[in-house]
Amino acid sequence: MTAPANAREALALVTDDFTELPRPEGPSDGDGPLGWPGHGRARAAAADRSGESESVVCGTGTVGGTRTVLVSFEFGFLGGSIGEGTGARVAAAHAHARAHRLPVTVLLATGGSRMQEGMRALVQLQRLAGESALTRAAGLPQLAVLRDPTTGGGWATLGAGSDVVLALPGAQVGFAGARVRPPDADPAAYTAESQLAHGHVDAVVPPGELRAVLGRWLALLTRPAEGPVPPPYALGGTEPSARGREAVARARRPERPRADRYLAEVFTERAELSGDRSGGTDPGIRCGFGRLPDGRTAAYAAQCGTATRPAGFRTAARLVRLAGRLGIPVLTLIDTPGAANDAEAERAGAGPAIAELFGAVAEARVPVTALLIGEGGSGGALALAAPGRTWATPDAYFSVIAPELATAILKRPPEEADVTADRLRLRPEDLVDLGVVEGVVGARPAHRAGRAD
Repeated sequence: MTAPANAREALALVTDDFTELPRPEGPSDGDGPLGWPGHGRARAAAADRSGESESVVCGTGTVGGTRTVLVSFEFGFLGGSIGEGTGARVAAAHAHARAHRLPVTVLLATGGSRMQEGMRALVQLQRLAGESALTRAAGLPQLAVLRDPTTGGGWATLGAGSDVVLALPGAQVGFAGARVRPPDADPAAYTAESQLAHGHVDAVVPPGELRAVLGRWLALLTRPAEGPVPPPYALGGTEPSARGREAVARARRPERPRADRYLAEVFTERAELSGDRSGGTDPGIRCGFGRLPDGRTAAYAAQCGTATRPAGFRTAARLVRLAGRLGIPVLTLIDTPGAANDAEAERAGAGPAIAELFGAVAEARVPVTALLIGEGGSGGALALAAPGRTWATPDAYFSVIAPELATAILKRPPEEADVTADRLRLRPEDLVDLGVVEGVVGARPAHRAGRAD
């Protein structure tokens, strides 16, 4: 299946029952607010060629079982440029979404603001941002699909400002359009794939898969679970560790159950966010939304056993804030030897990134449940913990610092690390006694083995 060539093809790619919304009164048929010579004729010619009277088509449609407001850009109408008429239509679409409690999905293909309308066109970006902010405050999700091309103010408002950003393969994506870039600019930087690699896009989706992927996202973001997520059952050993050094050794075993196994046990279906929207990604942390066995949605942020990088903390903070806005409870899985501490991590803002996540969890509008499933190394692990709602598995530990590092700081010989581990009282049972965790989870009862229907 090929990429859609126009607004209507893009709509047909994702829905079979599109209903167009009433069109608000648009600008005059003259030469626009600047009196730009020939602008009226250019608009009329664009309408004849494209079959559309403006650069957007707005309406409602069902995607994968979820009704959504759809805003589809027509690149054949003056390069999909944003003018006063565009702003009026998109504003009306957002107002309809808020009135009917519908998510907003934008199918973008735009070259930016309409220069023939000057600043009257450029200030439409403020209008679009304002409408998006109102829809965000109403607790409604916003999704964007980036077609080719998506540049300029459309990318910097409706695209990058959406909660979830998908893109078609090979789409040109960037704030700078092709004709205004430096002559020596690397063209590969202005692609959907590059934006994905640098944390600005959540997924690149082939046209043939777009309807299913978009439908999954819409369903997950509009059906929140009620109340906190129960802590998952333990998937590894259930016997308590006799000593601190044993707890550390068990948590570091390569064969210990990791985040992927816990996520597969908890959720029947998942969709993942990617990137911190600040130029980075961290494959060592999984953030997204999943369907619980009862069909409702919970969000998750799960460390995968590696040192968490600044981009990972920022992505988790992004996840917690989005879940809070949408009323979706959060589950975090803690498993890291600690925050990345190399020079690159410091340059990327390790401290500010961890602070951002601490703040997001502290301010969360929804219940956050945390489960320690392996290593709990210092503040890099604690940032994902939920005050008053953190549990631990038996094959885990939580410590203010790794025993080996504590021993070095105390200027003790390395062989005393085991003694230090005992003194740190880092076993799950110790953590319960210290009031750090609520309890140690056990295995799923035999009569409830397997995932519930």
